Amino acid sequence: MTARIVIAGTSSGAGKTTVASGLMAAFRARGRTVQGAKVGPDFIDPSYHALATGRPARNLDAFLAGPELVSPLLAHAIADLADDGRPADLTVIEGVMGLFDGASGRGELASTAHVAKLTRSPVVLVVDAAAMARSVAALVLGFRNYDLAVDVAGVILNRVGSSFHADLLREALEPIGVPVLGALTRDDRLVAPSRHLGLVPVDERDARARETLDVLAARVAEEVDLDALERLASAAPPLGPAWDPTQALARAAGEPGRTPATEPGTAPAAGGLVAVPPPPERRPRIAYAAGAAFTFRYTENLELLRAAGAELVPFDPIHDAALPEATEALYLGGGFPEEHGEALAANAAMRAAVAELAAAGRPIVAECGGLLYLGGTLDGRPMCGVLDGTGALGTRLTLGYREAEAGADSPLWRAGEVVRGHEFHYSTLSPEATTPPAWTLRSRGRERAEGVASRTLHASYLHTHWAAFPQAATRLVAAAGA
Repeated sequence: MTARIVIAGTSSGAGKTTVASGLMAAFRARGRTVQGAKVGPDFIDPSYHALATGRPARNLDAFLAGPELVSPLLAHAIADLADDGRPADLTVIEGVMGLFDGASGRGELASTAHVAKLTRSPVVLVVDAAAMARSVAALVLGFRNYDLAVDVAGVILNRVGSSFHADLLREALEPIGVPVLGALTRDDRLVAPSRHLGLVPVDERDARARETLDVLAARVAEEVDLDALERLASAAPPLGPAWDPTQALARAAGEPGRTPATEPGTAPAAGGLVAVPPPPERRPRIAYAAGAAFTFRYTENLELLRAAGAELVPFDPIHDAALPEATEALYLGGGFPEEHGEALAANAAMRAAVAELAAAGRPIVAECGGLLYLGGTLDGRPMCGVLDGTGALGTRLTLGYREAEAGADSPLWRAGEVVRGHEFHYSTLSPEATTPPAWTLRSRGRERAEGVASRTLHASYLHTHWAAFPQAATRLVAAAGA
């Protein structure tokens, strides 16, 4: 099924995550098989989607993956049989920031509006109506008419003060012809805790998050017209062919002269080989960090590793005493190691195991939080010591999309290869880069060196979505099995 709806906001903080997660849980309670998706690179909101739906979290990012992959990735997510053995029959896509806010200085690229157009999905606009009455009509009218290629098909009013307030808002909106599909009254029980990078991930508050989600689902079922929303979602046209990790790997192997383009949606750049090794003769074991401290990784990255021939085994650097038996490579994703520094430091056996694996020359890939874990110390606490760097939580946010040129050959990339990625961190690692660095990062006319890379190691703050660069998965699996 291709029924789908985009939940957009007038701005950040309008209540998109509350409404989207509530809808997912409410539709699931109705017996629907629901798929969640998030516009943009964020990892935290999708963790709430996965809790609400029971299906893997997905991201739709037109910068990281490229516009051409957004619709195929959505079709793939819908078709995924997941743990229940069924494809999704309804998809709820949560937007990012305000409806028309995208990659800075790049027009609509990677905005919610852009993704809605790429997937031909109807949009429901979430409006924070707490301090608003008749002016809501002017606001919604502006959003509806700003880009007529975006189908703003309805409104959900959030943080409404009372039934009388809701009636005022509905009366104001009636003349402009945008239907009000729900009005959620204020409820402090529905506020998820947040900190320096946004909401606290589900893995750190699972029981409390489930309780909140149950309350939210009941509230949404009561105050939102689910039947009307489902009719709207069902009117979305069919999607095209689905992305497939095995086919993506085959295409990468069949294009020996292809170099990923710097700009999403542009033609491949000329020159430079993307060396993609043949598949391994056996299934090497790659352990990937999980648990409360490491929750940031794109589902498609894991799917590509499996399709490339890896056996994937999760491990928890906080609680597990040793790496999985016969581990041949490590994938350390992002997360909040700074929030769990004491527990990570206390697990000396695991820190030693990671250091021993690195010393043995086994391939290690680390992104953001994984980079900090490999360092010498984090906020004064001992980490794995694979890198000489000293990690610390700072007060300055580093955030944004980047074009990145690989500075050295590594288990993922070849020197000179150009990819796209995203940074989002308050922490720092000093020194920031080795010579040569993992990356030369470019954004808005500026560039800087970042990260550590060698034949057996790639450690960086940059998150990359391998659906756009499937050769990365093939290379890591080949290095693990070498």
